[in-house]
Amino acid sequence: MEEKRRSRRMVLNAHLVMKPVGETGGAKVPVDIIDISKDGMGFACAAELTMNAIYEMDLTLWTKDVIHTFVNITRFDNRKNMYGAIFTGMNENDSGKIRIYEMFDRASKEL
Repeated sequence: MEEKRRSRRMVLNAHLVMKPVGETGGAKVPVDIIDISKDGMGFACAAELTMNAIYEMDLTLWTKDVIHTFVNITRFDNRKNMYGAIFTGMNENDSGKIRIYEMFDRASKEL
């Protein structure tokens, strides 16, 4: 299968919560990240999310830094209950944190 992603995907042991944009005080939904890149991520989620919807997200990184951003849900695999999303409006500083993790991840696999 041809790789169509613009950025290399990595596995990140982290946990995040997200809620639909526009919901005030809505319930935050826990999701488990399967892989992540500077452009987007794949994750598993028990809740049903809406395709092509924008969700607000707090992503907790391995350094315990929290990135507040938005994601657009672009894919859903109902056999595995997995979603794919692209980051929307992530600032360059936060995107750089993910790129740094990518460099460390790549270096550790080459050892």
